[in-house]
Amino acid sequence: MYRPARFVALWCGCLAFALAGCQRAAAPAPVTATTTTTTTTSDDDAAQARRIEADVRFLADDLLEGRETATRGFDLAALYVAQRLRAIGAEPAGDDGGYFQSVPLLRAQRIDGGGEFRIERATGTVALKFRDEFLPQLDFAGGQNQVRAPAAFVGQAVYAPELKQDDFAGIDLRGKIAVFFNGAPKRFDHDRRAFYSSYREKLDAVAQRGAVGAVIVATEDEEKRSPWARAVQHWDKPGMRLRGGDGRALDIFPQLRVVAQVSAARAPALLDAGDRSAAELFRQAREGALRGYDLPGTLSLSARNTLEAAQSRNVVARLPGREPALRNEHVVFSAHLDHLGIGAPVKGDAIYNGALDNALGVAVMLEAAQQLAHSDAARKRSLLFVALTGEEKGLLGAHWFAGHPSPAGAALVANVNMDMPVLLAPTSDAIPIGVEHSDLQAVLQRAAAQTGVTLSPDPIPEESIFIRSDQYAFIRNGVPAVYLIGGLNGSEKAKGQLGQFLRQDYHQPGDDVSQPIQYPDAARLARLNVRIGEAIAGAEKKPAWNAGDFFGEKFAKAAKP
Repeated sequence: MYRPARFVALWCGCLAFALAGCQRAAAPAPVTATTTTTTTTSDDDAAQARRIEADVRFLADDLLEGRETATRGFDLAALYVAQRLRAIGAEPAGDDGGYFQSVPLLRAQRIDGGGEFRIERATGTVALKFRDEFLPQLDFAGGQNQVRAPAAFVGQAVYAPELKQDDFAGIDLRGKIAVFFNGAPKRFDHDRRAFYSSYREKLDAVAQRGAVGAVIVATEDEEKRSPWARAVQHWDKPGMRLRGGDGRALDIFPQLRVVAQVSAARAPALLDAGDRSAAELFRQAREGALRGYDLPGTLSLSARNTLEAAQSRNVVARLPGREPALRNEHVVFSAHLDHLGIGAPVKGDAIYNGALDNALGVAVMLEAAQQLAHSDAARKRSLLFVALTGEEKGLLGAHWFAGHPSPAGAALVANVNMDMPVLLAPTSDAIPIGVEHSDLQAVLQRAAAQTGVTLSPDPIPEESIFIRSDQYAFIRNGVPAVYLIGGLNGSEKAKGQLGQFLRQDYHQPGDDVSQPIQYPDAARLARLNVRIGEAIAGAEKKPAWNAGDFFGEKFAKAAKP
């Protein structure tokens, strides 16, 4: 699962903290199987579990060196998945009649000491320490830049007029460096909080208002969940962006000459001014009472990093629909194939294998593809199976595929994404994140009933994980989506295992095949995917956003016919 280059904990870290008392009501309500379940024998179930285990064991083997995007290890994984899909009987749906879709990238990597952060005021100059106290974000525009300008604090950099929130009120950002916190006001509903919390929206908002740089300051609450030291552990890992036909990075804001992050411990040096203090602003952030103000003096920032072109690929295969009028409509099953590669050693192990994140998700997708290839169910629409690159670098493979569907001209009508199903204790449920946004909810309920799976609600909807994985790229292109993860079954053992994984092994070398992965539960999840695919592919109408849904209204116009 993608964790942005910031230290604020995403859903998983917070989930570990919140699980003990977390059974709040959230859509969808639990749905227990009440109709006939799938007719598979115990031998069939065991064979499915063995196939999934075999795939996980290969994809998470040390031989693949953690499957980092645009590395030899990832390419080996992609070749393996392509051959598995070929053996299953899915036809190639990538570039030039093959199984691969090229994804052009730019790779940037920090240089040790490659950046400066100075706070210049009448009382003197304070220089923050590279890595220990601040980190410049990677410069994808040219590899190096600098800016010296006055600064202004703008709360959480949120402009949401429909919710009467304007963090920029009374502040002229033209020619200034915008300083702000992560997140969005707690009074926002979960969907809008997710949208306005994203870096992309914040940087866009300050750039539109004429800012020439940006500084994101960590809060004490964030660092309690994800300490600065752990967040910067991989400071020298390369970052990536999509590369356009002109060789330049896509989806960046070059007018923001330097963007940097600052630790909570050094927030006072930046934010204390007059009767304002970082401690008071941290409190106001909790209460949703932040107000912007101009900071005294100037900030002097610089960033330097290497920059080079790179290339990776998505694996794409198709089971064609059988009705000519609907064959060009495609249901996309996705799972990201990449992980973190080789990094800082932990207990002597430097390979970040990514067994749960996300070899298991890919293996579940492959098992669903195998069963769908031999399904007798009516299939009007086509089914696509896409193993995506660059999820850990910012959902890059998904954004490329959603914007450049393959095969060329394919209409994407729904996305079912699998990412990090943490199946470490026996369960019989699944959590369909974001299903309440579209009429996919009814589809999921019927599919769950057919497979004997209980659908459990998102235990922490306030963490907005609906935008944290590859499905968000499809959502931004107007495609209704659901993100399936493993359930908890209300089991204290399952909660404990999940909490332990998130604290100790998530994005660490410990996420390997030595964990007690519940392969029979993974097989059940694959069967759920099968029923979902059969239902969407065989329906008279394609999935639709619910009337008045925030994401539907925000992005439906982006949908390609």
